[in-house]
Parts: sequence; structure tokens; C-alpha cells
Amino acid sequence: MFFLLLKGWDFLAHRLTVRTPRRNAFVDITRLVQDFVSSSGFIDCTVSIFCPHTTCAVTINENSDPDVVSDALTFLSTMIPKNGSFSHSEGNSDAHIKTMLFGNSVSVFVENGELLLGTWQAIYLAEFDGPRERQIWLKITK
Repeated sequence: MFFLLLKGWDFLAHRLTVRTPRRNAFVDITRLVQDFVSSSGFIDCTVSIFCPHTTCAVTINENSDPDVVSDALTFLSTMIPKNGSFSHSEGNSDAHIKTMLFGNSVSVFVENGELLLGTWQAIYLAEFDGPRERQIWLKITK
């Protein structure tokens, strides 16, 4: 679902709400971002995708083989276990650390109204403390 935030001559911004399915998941949001770009009327621009949360991230990775996502989640759980020895005692310390590794934003070029992603690339919301309803902020700039 999109909520109009701001519109100007050189930019357009929206908020996107995504419900994540479980504690650790990679949710492909590429189609949602492309739909926003397509409806914007902007042809050649950049879209920034920002996640305003500290326990989930935004990243670009392969979408062709689901084993890539599975391997990433397994690796992260092995390297940064949920019940590790953390000073932060709210029970989601692992999620904060995983998010720091990925970051909370990506930018993608748009050409002729289409996201310029590699053949196997997708934009993911990386959830590490779900399931939750998450906000993704999108901003197109010329």
C-alpha cells in the first residue's frame, strides 16, 4: 500500500508497508518498487529505498535461486545466533547486528521507466526480528 508523502518537480516520495512472514526472512520488494516507479511518470531518474527500522535492512541480491536466500539466512544464524552473548538484553540483539551488516538503504537507477537491475538481481527487505509490519520509504529524484 502506498501513501503519498511529497511531490515536487524533481522528486516523488512514498511510504510502502510490508508485512514480513517470520522472524528471519528476505522479502522480495522489487515488484512493489517497480510499480511505484511506473506510476510516478518519471522516466530517467534514481529511486532510493530506505528502511527506517533498526532490526531489518534493505539489500540487493540474487532472486533466481532460492537457495541463495536460504544460505544467507543459515550463515547469518550461524555467525550471529539469536541467543548469543550480547549486552543488549531485549532479545533482538542479533537482529540489530545483522541489520548493521546490510545497511538500511539502496539506490537504483531507472532508465526508460524500468529499474536498472542485473539479470539475477532483486531488491529485498531483510527481516531479522519479525514477523512485523514494516515501513519502506521510497524517493524518486531526477
